[in-house]
Amino acid sequence: MPIFTDADLAGLFDDSAYGFEKYTEASPTDELVAEVEAELGYRLPAAYVELARVRNGGTLARNCFPTTGVHVWADDHVAVTGLYAIGRTATWSLLGDLGSPFMQAEWGYPDIGICFADTPTAGHSEFMFDYRACGPQGEPAVVIVDQEDDYRISFIAPDFQTFIRGLVPEDDFLDDPDETLAHELETVDNGTFSPIVQRGIAALGPVLKDADASIRAIGRRIVREKGFFALHADGESHLMYATMFLLYSALTTATSMEDFLDEDPDDRTYDHPCYVMMIPSSYVRERYGFTTGGWARDFVVDWWNAQVQSGAIVETAEGYRFSEETERGLVRLLNIYTAL
Repeated sequence: MPIFTDADLAGLFDDSAYGFEKYTEASPTDELVAEVEAELGYRLPAAYVELARVRNGGTLARNCFPTTGVHVWADDHVAVTGLYAIGRTATWSLLGDLGSPFMQAEWGYPDIGICFADTPTAGHSEFMFDYRACGPQGEPAVVIVDQEDDYRISFIAPDFQTFIRGLVPEDDFLDDPDETLAHELETVDNGTFSPIVQRGIAALGPVLKDADASIRAIGRRIVREKGFFALHADGESHLMYATMFLLYSALTTATSMEDFLDEDPDDRTYDHPCYVMMIPSSYVRERYGFTTGGWARDFVVDWWNAQVQSGAIVETAEGYRFSEETERGLVRLLNIYTAL
């Protein structure tokens, strides 16, 4: 008998082009399932395999699971970005470039089972199959692991089918729009800056009139346009990416795009400048308030590639920086934003 009904899976995936490109693979063969299980060292849950026969990985429309006492994303729910495919070719597949072995080897996720779904925290929390109680061939529980809180493990559901059936749309948790807007404006108006942003502002003090006011003005325009604080592919988001790169460049020089974007796996602290810890991620031990609480990496990658192609970002002997003309123009624009 099938584990899932049509009703269980109705509206589960969002069918986005991004989800198909980064998360989805073809339905897995029995041979591929066996290969993946052998490489990971665990039997995959039957419900997970069954779902993969219908849709093998993808980003979710029903992307929230109600919780109590689990404070990873919100007080009353955890959020899911996408389910990993059973395979190895999609970026977010079990054996893909950012799959379970990568997250455990490079990000330090515990050896309790398999990372099978990610969250909007850009790698700082992961959903895992937890085999500690059942053994490698048993039926694992679903847990969420919070990398920012010493890899704290929180129970979510007794099994995968319960997890899938319990997912609901984010709209179920939306507050009153006026209250949400007020909260988001409070974030950009009064939220504390990341220590990296603060150091960048101090380094650019002689050049920028009031970088604090400029950054908050960009944030206000984003919130008033979208109703919330998030960076995508729009003009104000591009201006925020550029501002963060300007601040970053005042502290160090990027040897590559990845050097600018990503944490040093050996130094995941605010001592190491990187974009992911300037706006998207706020660590538990040293929280800051001016944060989007997550990010879509591809938007920033696309921005970077366009800047390099246009000559706005140039490669020097030391690494990548804005061209002198681009930097002068950006500084002029940011000084105008102080009055907005």
